[in-house]
Amino acid sequence: QGCSAVSDAAHRLYFATLRSKPKSTANTHYFCTDDELVYENFYADFGPLNLAMLYRYCCKLNKKLKSFTLTRKRIVHYTSFDQRKRANAAVLVGAYAVIYLKKTPEEAYRALISGSNASYLPFRDASFGNCTYNLTVLDCLHGIRKALQHGFFDFEAFDVNEYEHYERVENGDFNWVVPGKFLAFSGPHPKSKIENGYPLHAPEAYFPYFRKHHVTTVIRLNKKIYDGRRFTDAGFDHCDLFFVDGSTPSDAITQRFLHISESTDGAVAVHCKAGLGRTGTLIGCYLMKHYRFTAAEAIAWIRICRPGSIIGPQQHFLEEKQSSLWLQGDAQRSKQKHRMVEDRAVSHLISTMDDLTLSTSILRSSSVDHMDENDHENGLVMTQGDKLRALKGRRQPRSATTGALRCLYCDLYIHTVAITVLLNHLSDALIQSDLQSVVTGTVPLETLRVKCLAQRHDGSKWDLNLGLLVHRRVFYPLGYYHPLCKA
Repeated sequence: QGCSAVSDAAHRLYFATLRSKPKSTANTHYFCTDDELVYENFYADFGPLNLAMLYRYCCKLNKKLKSFTLTRKRIVHYTSFDQRKRANAAVLVGAYAVIYLKKTPEEAYRALISGSNASYLPFRDASFGNCTYNLTVLDCLHGIRKALQHGFFDFEAFDVNEYEHYERVENGDFNWVVPGKFLAFSGPHPKSKIENGYPLHAPEAYFPYFRKHHVTTVIRLNKKIYDGRRFTDAGFDHCDLFFVDGSTPSDAITQRFLHISESTDGAVAVHCKAGLGRTGTLIGCYLMKHYRFTAAEAIAWIRICRPGSIIGPQQHFLEEKQSSLWLQGDAQRSKQKHRMVEDRAVSHLISTMDDLTLSTSILRSSSVDHMDENDHENGLVMTQGDKLRALKGRRQPRSATTGALRCLYCDLYIHTVAITVLLNHLSDALIQSDLQSVVTGTVPLETLRVKCLAQRHDGSKWDLNLGLLVHRRVFYPLGYYHPLCKA
């Protein structure tokens, strides 16, 4: 077991790894978020937690530190020896120290590993295969600090309900990475509909939000599923920069993406198939060039904004491009500095000429490196983007902000996070097998319900092994309950 001081102010804030749940005392208040703030995985990925969860954690901790009843108590955020939960907890408390206690990432991390606290399990990507790139807790703290320095988020004005609403697949599946500049979203379809339980959105579904938030350009990185003219006819610039799902962009595509992003006055909405791999990779290139993010900082920040982003070889691609993109950015900023006066004069001259318009509209519906588009994403084989988007589409609402509170188990809602915990804790081998079958889609939910009812696991008659364990450990922390078993 280990405990370390995170803050200097009266040494009130501590972080501890404990084997069992402690009881608060007259001098110490313990709290844990391991089962309250839970990462929704795609495959073997387990963090870091998203921006909304970081915000909720900071609000919770600020409330505790300002509480009159806790004024004289030490506040101890404790976590378990589950290495995944422990790493996520470390990012939360470390980020709080960076954001609110003005610690450097190194100072915050040093506190986290002081005493008997060991090192932390590194995060991995959302690919199905083996992990080839480690993202550390310290990387995440650096990414958060860099984003904070450049004004990418402000928790005093952060709208957590909006974030949690629009990240949902049924509400658009998009996230801001750089507010006012880059929005990452899942690829639109020709028609809004529900297909195999997955909500699909036509281009027109995004128009109101895009116009309200000054999105002027849409960049498509996957194959042409919808007609790009639906965006251009509505007044948006639309550009095609196709490259294969799960792969890395060519230098030509990277430079074209940077040029388009630098040339547009408004925000840029970027999508591939799932809006994770290719989308995050090119936005990461922009962060490295224009804000001097390291590759690891860019990966960390983008995943905090939009979990699951940047996959497999794309991680190594960003590492390889870091130095050259830094040099490009330094050179561009140097030129801008020396030509500031001339540029202002030229801009003034152009603005006075009514019959001359400089626009990026020449980029509309343009295409780069599209010769292999139909060969690689012809719809006959499920690509990485297809699989990730399907997994995300199966997720159910987590909190009261997203809908009515229901017991997942007896109301036939299967939560992706709850599944793993259920399989770990249920002693009934038959139900374990059925749950695994439901995940793979080989057994319909109604079949599972019949078997559950037959064994009296119907939400109203809970035995200790199933009802209390599942509800207390899984559903209550996620905000779900059943009216008859919430005592």
